[in-house]
Amino acid sequence: MKALITGITGQDGSYLAEYLLSVGYEVCGLYRRSSTETFGRIEYIKSKMTLICADMTDFASLYDALKEFQPDEVYNLAAQSFVPVSWAQPILTSEINCIGTSNLLEAIRRVNPKIKYYQASSSEMFGKVLEVPQTEKTPFYPRSPYGVSKVYAYFMTINYRESYGMFCANGILFNHESPRRGKQFVTRKITESVAKIKLGLQEYFELGNLDSKRDWGYALDYVRAMHMILQNKEADDFVIATGETHSVREFTTLAFKHAGMDVKWEGKGLDEIGKIDGKIVVKVNPKYFRPAEVDLLIGSPEKAKKVLGWTPKTNFEGLVKMMVDSDLKNMSEQSKLKK
Repeated sequence: MKALITGITGQDGSYLAEYLLSVGYEVCGLYRRSSTETFGRIEYIKSKMTLICADMTDFASLYDALKEFQPDEVYNLAAQSFVPVSWAQPILTSEINCIGTSNLLEAIRRVNPKIKYYQASSSEMFGKVLEVPQTEKTPFYPRSPYGVSKVYAYFMTINYRESYGMFCANGILFNHESPRRGKQFVTRKITESVAKIKLGLQEYFELGNLDSKRDWGYALDYVRAMHMILQNKEADDFVIATGETHSVREFTTLAFKHAGMDVKWEGKGLDEIGKIDGKIVVKVNPKYFRPAEVDLLIGSPEKAKKVLGWTPKTNFEGLVKMMVDSDLKNMSEQSKLKK
């Protein structure tokens, strides 16, 4: 089997490539040209894959890549995926996430409509949730340009499935993290900052809404689900989640605890701070609040469990500990090198 992955250099792309290679796939990754090296997450498996330079906003490059590699499956993981940036750059977000998806689907239809297609959809599509927990039938109410762009891509995927009889499926993935998570995302910001404070490399860090709740899982578990979705007999859409929700405050508290530090919370709202031995280690900063907040996300993975047989293997506590341990190791090694 041959699989083509867009967004190969990201967290999910690297885990998916690793997983598919382990089960015998030939893997091709599409990457966007950059003046700086971006292959850090896939450096260790780079020689085992085919890499093609292409861009989601350039139809011709996508068409040529598909024609050259002739994949059996395509996993579209490319996106402008950082929610705060989507307010600052809504047009760019739309060009990559909306038009890019349309480009790829149309390229597949023209090259070989029998190619199976996976679309990385997002829990951010639910936004201001209209039902708890969120299922495949819950109406969407996106609260950011990113969420809106993902709704477009979701329905375009369904449109190609229903209009052309193509195998096009959506995985509505809730938040999934790992040691490979980008440092701008709140979970990785927390674990790296905790590691730096533990090692005396940093005094404090700033967060936004501590009461914001998310359904957090482990990225490697979620890429297994992506593969299972394309092995299903029929193209369908699935919520991939743990079915549990935890606040940013819980994540932060657990991260400090695992690093051997007991954080105490004081204040309320914008005045809230976290202290350890009387020293401030966390401050709430209004600039990290979203213009339109998404307060609660929790998905129901029942359909995925029943139809696909998928269940997450890593729980919330295990995920936080894994990320803290990784950042402690990385920060410690970097600190030694500087000395």
